[in-house]
Amino acid sequence: MANVIEIKNLKKYFKDVKAVDDISFSVKEGQLFAFLGLNGAGKSTTINIICNALNKDSGQVYVDGLSIDEKMGEIQPKLGVVFQSSVLDSKLSVIDNLKYRASLYNIDKQQFKDNLNFLADKLQFGDILNRQLSKLSGGQRRRIDIARALLHNPRLLILDEPTTGLDPKTRILVWELINELRKNKNMTVLLTTHYMEEASEADYVVIIDNGKIVAEDTPINLKNQFAYDFIKLYQYDEKIKDVIEQKGLRYTTDKGYIEIEVDSTSEAKEFIIENSTLITDFEVVKGKMDNVFLNVTGKHLKEL
Repeated sequence: MANVIEIKNLKKYFKDVKAVDDISFSVKEGQLFAFLGLNGAGKSTTINIICNALNKDSGQVYVDGLSIDEKMGEIQPKLGVVFQSSVLDSKLSVIDNLKYRASLYNIDKQQFKDNLNFLADKLQFGDILNRQLSKLSGGQRRRIDIARALLHNPRLLILDEPTTGLDPKTRILVWELINELRKNKNMTVLLTTHYMEEASEADYVVIIDNGKIVAEDTPINLKNQFAYDFIKLYQYDEKIKDVIEQKGLRYTTDKGYIEIEVDSTSEAKEFIIENSTLITDFEVVKGKMDNVFLNVTGKHLKEL
């Protein structure tokens, strides 16, 4: 499987701030790749460099095998980018914004009509095409931002916090469309996000902190390495508390049930089998990306 993005020893400093500090990673074709980190960790700086919106200090960046230093003109048509802040013209209507975008890529009238109808249907904005962008809600504007990025059928879609602030329905619409395009067109997606459920659905996750990569792997491998599993006991004999304490397991009871922290699913299984006569109703929960991020960085990743 080919690398659509390849980054080697990338650096970008702002005086004493090491925004991106010698990072290397690659994104494979068709992959959903998640870049996870707090605001200021270096995610957006990296994306801006890939898109040629910001100059790097050193290192190499390749998109589809092409160097951004030498072939950015060939790279640009392959990219669709949704930045944190909208790049649409608030004075224009939705349709005029999208027509202008199409003109930059020499999309003919029929192709524009077909692509527009497809995106308007999937993102449900057909009824607001003639409305001025400034009159739209934040969620509506975000849908148009995403449509703009997808209008020319990019090979690589870069999403910088794309669903922050969206209502659940719109978030579902956005991800259904992205997953459909990945399946049908093998589109590669590079995502930065604060939402742990989005990172959990990725094929590969890189955690960046203070400009450096501090962990990377598939979500399941990261969870197995850095997160604990939990046993939740809802109905039980009170004697189980003595067993838990004798084993020296960490647990809490402040949620209305006993939650026990264990190192692995196999340990949870062993505990349940050994104490089956004391337990009536239980649940085993795999560790989450929240736990991974906290254990890797020592910081809480809040959903902003």
